[in-house]
Amino acid sequence: MLWRKFNGDPIDLPIIDAVELAIKRETEKGYHLKVCIGTDSQVKGIETEFATVIVFLREGHGGFMFIHNEKTRKQYSIKERMLVEVAKSIEIAYDLCHLFTTYDVDMEVHADINTNPHFKSNDALKEAMGYILGMGFAFKAKPEAFASSSCANKVVN
Repeated sequence: MLWRKFNGDPIDLPIIDAVELAIKRETEKGYHLKVCIGTDSQVKGIETEFATVIVFLREGHGGFMFIHNEKTRKQYSIKERMLVEVAKSIEIAYDLCHLFTTYDVDMEVHADINTNPHFKSNDALKEAMGYILGMGFAFKAKPEAFASSSCANKVVN
């Protein structure tokens, strides 16, 4: 799985090692971190592109993120695509959660799903919330889900 920084620089380490180094570096500088993980997708013709982000927030001092993009030609219903986004975020959160526990870093999983029932993505809200909370992770949906709806949204081509 290829990850990169926001400036485009590739992350050459396994993502677990890169995240641990980032946590160590930032906490040594005295920052209190919070991590938000989210995925967004965009359909273009026959392709669906997913962007997953790991957003590091330095309390009161901005933040940075790691990004992973992938494309598929699989066709999804809107509900199915929302749940695939959530699954991609949970996969990364699960791989990294031991680091967040070890280093006492708060973590949330953000779902790009609207809480307003007038939006099609809302069909997936109950399942997504159950999936995320059932895994023991903190959950945010739109409009609070900035990792998926703002950060990942900006880097899905």
